[in-house]
Amino acid sequence: MKVRAYVLFVAAALLAISAGTKNARPTEGANPGDLAPRIESLGNKNDLSFQNHSGRYTLLNFWAAYDAESRVRNVQLWNKVNKLGSEKIAMYSISMDEKESIFAETVKADKLEGTMQFHEELGKKSKLYGKYNLQKGFRNFLINDKGVIIAANVTPEQLTEVLKKI
Repeated sequence: MKVRAYVLFVAAALLAISAGTKNARPTEGANPGDLAPRIESLGNKNDLSFQNHSGRYTLLNFWAAYDAESRVRNVQLWNKVNKLGSEKIAMYSISMDEKESIFAETVKADKLEGTMQFHEELGKKSKLYGKYNLQKGFRNFLINDKGVIIAANVTPEQLTEVLKKI
């Protein structure tokens, strides 16, 4: 009799716990499935929130002039996003170069003037660097209209494939 009561109690507890998971929200982080951390006070924008509920995706790319791989990827991703069209995806690129002059000259040399390029002057010392776990290298994040990261470190080719599936 005690075993039956115990099993019934455990089943009821599991049912109660699972009933609350319908409203569970993802936690903030830098991995697929996480809610993308909000970006505050960047360039001339006061903040950047990825929850737009418009069906449009956001590609957030981190790079620096001193990191050749991330710089090349930044240009390649910009070219791909421009081909895909602004109704499907928006891209924000954030340079982690500490000197504004290096950032400005790199954007000019890479012919990215007038695009959504931003500069984080604190570089590796910024909160943004830690929030997006950039210690292991510069990354990019594909974020849905609900603010959830759906992919990380996408190449231009992978970006096209991911957006076709959606």
